Amino acid sequence: MIPKAVRIVEVGPRDGLQNEARIVPVSARIRLIGDLLAAGCRTIEAGSFVSPKWVPQMEGTAEVLSAFKHRTDASFPVLVPNEKGFDDALAAGAKEVAIFAAASETFSRKNINCSIAESMNRFASVAGKAKQHGVKLRGYVSCALGCPYEGGIGAEAAVRVARQLHELGCYEVSLGDTIGVGTPERARNLVRLVAGELPLGAIAVHFHDTYGQALANIYACLEEGVTVIDSSVAGLGGCPYAKGASGNVATEDAVYMLNGLCITTGIDIKAVAKAGQAILDLIGKTNQSKVASALLSSS
Repeated sequence: MIPKAVRIVEVGPRDGLQNEARIVPVSARIRLIGDLLAAGCRTIEAGSFVSPKWVPQMEGTAEVLSAFKHRTDASFPVLVPNEKGFDDALAAGAKEVAIFAAASETFSRKNINCSIAESMNRFASVAGKAKQHGVKLRGYVSCALGCPYEGGIGAEAAVRVARQLHELGCYEVSLGDTIGVGTPERARNLVRLVAGELPLGAIAVHFHDTYGQALANIYACLEEGVTVIDSSVAGLGGCPYAKGASGNVATEDAVYMLNGLCITTGIDIKAVAKAGQAILDLIGKTNQSKVASALLSSS
């Protein structure tokens, strides 16, 4: 049941950079997205409209979006936490926004300062406005396989949140292993359970590689028919609310595996590797992608 094609959602410019101690200039974020577009990425998280007080790394997202308003061949989703965030995103010309809930009550309160139920009420207003203005709505389920505060999370909690997000109007729900504790069988089981509530085509997966299981988890989900994978160039990322959580699975590593499975992505792996190294050189970090390190050392 492994698919013939997979859509990569490149999260590096948002999820990857939001956890960096160093503020990356807007011009560099624009250049990174431009490089990713040139490499064939067609869904790229451009940033988020959260308070700069809490996530200063994402300040200037309106300028980033503006730089790509002429592109009709790609989508640039942005994260919004509430109605104000949505209004700011709409004013900046956003055509797609993402909302983020958690399968863990504690994480929800730590991350967005409200319970899961309260977050759904908040997102209902965002969903209503998105529908009114014809803006696509994507959803995230954080801590779908584990929480930094509560430990293990029962699959039923993630399934419930995924169903609620889909009912709000999310065309796609990304199941996030925020702290990277998932293993292939647990990931497979989660997808099966969520697919009992949502269309399979509405399910995406988002794995962090803390314990080195991200690619194995992705493969297990591919066997279940998942066709959308979130990944981050050069393995950038982490979670500001989950100490020790390493970055997202590297786009280069995911694409290399998918190429080996003869699964089409439309992405030029060498071009992505160069894009990742360019941003790493700017922020002074080591490349977390084994594939990129190998490709760049041999070129």
